Amino acid sequence: MRGILASSVGATCAAALALPLAPPATAAEAGPEPTAGAATRAAGTARPDVPGSTQSLSLGPLTRDRASGAAVLGLAPRTVRPFSLLGVVWDDPAAELHGRVRVRTRAADTGAWSDWRDVETHHADHAAGPGRAKDAADRVRGATAPLWVGESDGVEIRVQPEPGEEESAGAGADGFGVGEFWAGDHSVLPSGLRLELVDPGDEAPEEPRTGVMSAEATAASEANSALAPLGALEIPALDGERTRQEYLTLHGAELTEQQRAEPYIGPRPAIVTRRGWGADESLREKRFVYTGKVKAAFVHHTASGNNYTCAQAPSLVRGFYRYHVRSLGWRDVGYNFLVDKCGRIYEGRAGGVAKPVKGAHTMGFNAGTTGIAVIGSYGSEKPSSSAVKAVARLTAWKLGLHGMNPRAKTYLKSAGGNLYRKGKKVRLNVISGHRDGFNTSCPGGKLYKKLGTARSTAARYQGR
Repeated sequence: MRGILASSVGATCAAALALPLAPPATAAEAGPEPTAGAATRAAGTARPDVPGSTQSLSLGPLTRDRASGAAVLGLAPRTVRPFSLLGVVWDDPAAELHGRVRVRTRAADTGAWSDWRDVETHHADHAAGPGRAKDAADRVRGATAPLWVGESDGVEIRVQPEPGEEESAGAGADGFGVGEFWAGDHSVLPSGLRLELVDPGDEAPEEPRTGVMSAEATAASEANSALAPLGALEIPALDGERTRQEYLTLHGAELTEQQRAEPYIGPRPAIVTRRGWGADESLREKRFVYTGKVKAAFVHHTASGNNYTCAQAPSLVRGFYRYHVRSLGWRDVGYNFLVDKCGRIYEGRAGGVAKPVKGAHTMGFNAGTTGIAVIGSYGSEKPSSSAVKAVARLTAWKLGLHGMNPRAKTYLKSAGGNLYRKGKKVRLNVISGHRDGFNTSCPGGKLYKKLGTARSTAARYQGR
């Protein structure tokens, strides 16, 4: 049963929570912001404030579900510092949260509480491949997907364990067994559960209008020096001919005569740089990690909800970045690129958009691939045509840099995962969905159905 649940969007607990409503707390509770490279969130550690912040709150026992007797963890309603994105983390990145996570938040502008919302609990499949002790300067943690809630100053959360195999056999009509299960503890849930409340900040840590850049920001920008001036907020789009000229400049020495005569590459799309969306480059690990030839692209959704405007998209990207680095302990944001509902493309992991930067997006297949995340949740909602077109434009260019046909298939060697054992050579579409390499519902059924359109459109952009 747990194997099935692990591949679903969100947990599938059938019973409603039977919970008492606690009065709102009057004082904010916030854990300390960890310093870069900290192995733990040690109390009392401090760091200079930078635009954006993370509040980390420990979850504790609240009550018991009336149907199952299960201990319910969480937080009673409380006032907190303003935040816009949230998620739940725990100590062991190999552990899974078998249960349902529900939250409600209070809007900072109106003071109104939202309805209860589910948080996608199965997010470990976005992590680095097996055998990696860590993917960042900080300790790696297990985590849910992030959820965008808009600017809020109050929160309440409930974490409900799912029934075990032994209970489901004798479960009642509500799907939960009754009796003595979980009578004394909540050990079925991962240890160290914490609620992370992320404020992505209102602007870049280094205002783009100034000429001042840190060493880290300079390095991130210089990685794109062949495509845009130092400090550029956006890598501009190019037409087909100028893209081919750039392609020959970048790769001419390694191309065959036929490739030089007729390169199959789509026009370069406009890409918002990390400086353009306001990345605080002091958060990430300094060094860049590269892989070999990019043979495939994996398409994802962020599972963060669709309740955002395109003007808010840079804030979401900053939020994902901070959540991945500060809360999950990764070296940088996991995706190589992100796409919003209006079709705007954002540079993800630092190292250069034209270079084979190794991401953390598809466990077992992070090497030799690029990860593209469409911002939103697409299990039941269709992606916009603008987003699908942007995926096609991006892959036509990015895969074209490596001579890959978007409509073709290729062989990738698995580093190990829940679909393919380590070392197995797997034949996959050059443009694949996350679920093709890992047992997950990502990128959501509605987006997954659009990948055929993305493949054919990308091939057309390449002139095939």
